[in-house]
Amino acid sequence: DALDEELRQMALTAYKEATDKLDKLDFSAYLNAVSRLVSRANKYIDETEPWKLAKDEAGKKRLATVMYNLVEAIRIALILTAPAMPALIERANQQLNIFDLEKPLLWEDGGVWGITPVGARVSKGKALFPRIDIKTLEENEVEENKAPVEPIKEEKATPVAEVKEEKTYITIEEFAKMDLRVAEVIGCEKMEKADKLLILKLKVGEEERTVVSGIAQHYKPEDLIGKKVVLVANLKPSKLRGVMSEGMILAASDEGHQNLEVLTLQSELPSGNRVK
Repeated sequence: DALDEELRQMALTAYKEATDKLDKLDFSAYLNAVSRLVSRANKYIDETEPWKLAKDEAGKKRLATVMYNLVEAIRIALILTAPAMPALIERANQQLNIFDLEKPLLWEDGGVWGITPVGARVSKGKALFPRIDIKTLEENEVEENKAPVEPIKEEKATPVAEVKEEKTYITIEEFAKMDLRVAEVIGCEKMEKADKLLILKLKVGEEERTVVSGIAQHYKPEDLIGKKVVLVANLKPSKLRGVMSEGMILAASDEGHQNLEVLTLQSELPSGNRVK
């Protein structure tokens, strides 16, 4: 069906655009690409009218195809939004049951149509993004404006202590859950077709790990070889551009991310030692 193919092509195009814009750190364009996919899926619902197909036994086969296509579009949209809204997949999966959350989420699966098993069972749940009733909002605003406003009494200004931004604290137990290790960079190379990514080979005690890091604009691969860095060793592995990244190295940067420096150790501490 032409409508099915149009939705499929839109999903694959959204994956390519989102991947390209994320690589360039163009977050606005990246989210716009995902938004266009969601809008096309909404239009697909209006075009196929699944509520009508459900009323007629002859339409049940077509209904199954329509619903499968919608689930696939939603699956791809969820993968593409994961960097911006990582908690959304877990919430959506309680209804769709299409992700194995025990395994790393693969970005590349967003570029493949037809991964969801046919016949997968879904559960009814609350809307992930409830519709906002603009009319109700406007009525509430009007009512608020009608409320009597008490005249402001002129008062003498009193010195006010400077309000400092409230900090969010973690407990020592929460910090202890982080497994920070000394790691030696034994190999480093640029990732193909990715201007900002380096692939680092790390020696962590007797173990070797691969870590993908977005620091290619600040370091040449040869500058890092032999350095001792700090690795977040118990970060859940994830696949980035086809490479499994097994942790994250720590770095510091200014607010505009124009200057960035990887945290390194100057001592002779052997790799694998814990950072406390």
